[in-house]
Amino acid sequence: MATLFIILGLFFAGGVWSFWKQKLPKGVVLVLGFASAMCLAAGVMRL
Repeated sequence: MATLFIILGLFFAGGVWSFWKQKLPKGVVLVLGFASAMCLAAGVMRL
């Protein structure tokens, strides 16, 4: 389960990078970044 959270967090982080480069609204990037951070934190804490 931890691996799944880490992979999902990295996927969301890639989305943040892509959305930032596309100049999408900062609110969308912020929410996706928060989701990425939470997934990565959950994955690391479950290790």
